[in-house]
Amino acid sequence: MRPWVSISSEDLTAEIDPLGAQLSSLKYRTALDLLWNGDPQVWAGRAPLLFPIVGVLVDGTYRLGSQTYRLPRHGFARGKLFAVENSSASTAVFRLTADAQSFQVYPFQFELDVRYELEGATLSVTAEIRNRGDVPMPASFGYHPGFRWPLPFGEARSAHFIEFEFDEPAPVRRIDSAGLLTPEHHPAPIAGRRLALADSLFEEDVLILDRIASRSVLYGGERGPRVKVSFPDAPYLGVWTKPGASFICIEPWHGVTDPQGFSGDFRDKPGVFSLQAGESMSANLSISLADP
Repeated sequence: MRPWVSISSEDLTAEIDPLGAQLSSLKYRTALDLLWNGDPQVWAGRAPLLFPIVGVLVDGTYRLGSQTYRLPRHGFARGKLFAVENSSASTAVFRLTADAQSFQVYPFQFELDVRYELEGATLSVTAEIRNRGDVPMPASFGYHPGFRWPLPFGEARSAHFIEFEFDEPAPVRRIDSAGLLTPEHHPAPIAGRRLALADSLFEEDVLILDRIASRSVLYGGERGPRVKVSFPDAPYLGVWTKPGASFICIEPWHGVTDPQGFSGDFRDKPGVFSLQAGESMSANLSISLADP
């Protein structure tokens, strides 16, 4: 078994699995688990990193010019072993680079660095995607952290909610049984900036906010600490669980699943960004504890 890399502050301890550079444990005061435990009978993920796609592709394939390539749901980074570039008591940096295997399914010379840092009650995560090749590189990236539902602060599961920074009146999107974005827009189930969490919200899988105004949300109950998730630069937010499961995922994305019937070039896919030769971009996330 691979050893996880542990970092800590006076308030939080985080452990990161080099397989996928996945945040795999986040504890408050070394005792209270905030993160889902990855039970494979329910959902084996904990906080996977999604690259170079978010979601699924029509028929599992995408097209670049005359060439067709195949990628699994959420891409391949979550199943790749990252190198540990450096680590200290409170910081760890992981790196994934293109290799012969990745080039067969994603023909670009990418480099993906993921930096975790703990300070007080805040975990900051920065993913930097670089194009080390000499042609423009299209890509998507996403965070997928799963938090315990309920949190370990005494509130009932039914009392938990997600509170948005701003009003979110824009309609939300859904996916079909194949994981593809449907064209319909649905009324937002958010009232007074709050999304009251209930299993019925997720009977049709993930809620997708593709016109989100907020740059952060608070998750928890009326009493006890809440988890604040900040995503300063993500244009999409997904909220997901399996009905009845003991986790809720709050997912900032730079990209989105294929729309139904999409047959265009990958470079024209909604949500895909493009990096010129030598260019890089950062996707930022922070998770912190906040008083109610």
